[in-house]
Amino acid sequence: MFLGLLFASLGLMQLTYAQTPTDGLMMPKGEICIAVIYEDANWDHYWEGTYLRTNGNIGTFNRKMLMPMIVGGITDKINVIVSLPYVKTSASAGQLTGVEGFQDFGISLKAQLVEKTMEKSKLMVFSNLSFSTPASNYLSDYMPFSLGFGANELGLRAIGQYELNKGPYLRGSIAYLHRGATEAERDYYYQDGSYYTATMDVPDAWNAQLALGSWFLDKKLRVEATLTLLNSTSGDDIRAYNAPQPTNKVEYDQVGGFAQYYLKKGGGLGFLAYYNHMFSGRNMGQFSGYGLGLTYQFKAF
Repeated sequence: MFLGLLFASLGLMQLTYAQTPTDGLMMPKGEICIAVIYEDANWDHYWEGTYLRTNGNIGTFNRKMLMPMIVGGITDKINVIVSLPYVKTSASAGQLTGVEGFQDFGISLKAQLVEKTMEKSKLMVFSNLSFSTPASNYLSDYMPFSLGFGANELGLRAIGQYELNKGPYLRGSIAYLHRGATEAERDYYYQDGSYYTATMDVPDAWNAQLALGSWFLDKKLRVEATLTLLNSTSGDDIRAYNAPQPTNKVEYDQVGGFAQYYLKKGGGLGFLAYYNHMFSGRNMGQFSGYGLGLTYQFKAF
């Protein structure tokens, strides 16, 4: 259904030393991590408003993504994260064909604001400022096959993590995502009323995540369970037997599991895997999917 969800919003990419906008990790100054992640997600049911239904004209919808990602330590307390996903969509039935291409270029700055060390634990607070923009001239209104929502997004996230010295940790984060407008390939659309324009406003959204995890094997292995939520602040519902559009009010609740293993502590080659399932939603497909990735961390300066 609605495919314009950023990698930070989906909460799928969870790298260990090469941290992401949602986790509680920082790269040291001069450290760089290069990651390549492959993701495969499907749905055969979607929420039309809040009603879960099927669509025989599409059958099973598939979304594949290959995402290179670079994380760098500007200082020990400030990191930069850059990503550029390549997405391919398809369906098992119907006459509509899928598309493929680069989705959105994303860049974010992450800062560690607090690190309070106690006898058996520590408390950390982070902030993340992110921006993304379409990296190709894809059709945002060609849903559900569109690569993304075709608009700029500016996000501000707060993250808090409490970690025991023995490994277990609890993390929570919340972000506000401000979206811009996208241009449709038509000069009329309906959104609780008639609009004679090609410009569609993409709703802003709140994104929250709760994670429970732990380190093992002298911090070479990290295992984590997550609950991720996204709620649009405005928007309309998909009308009965109509296609979705970028103005829709999108919501989802997702559970997931993640693991990453580094061959040696502190860097070098690493492997990651994750699985996610959306159990509740609005105006989007009920995605389930997995991801696999490689990371390599090294000292650059």
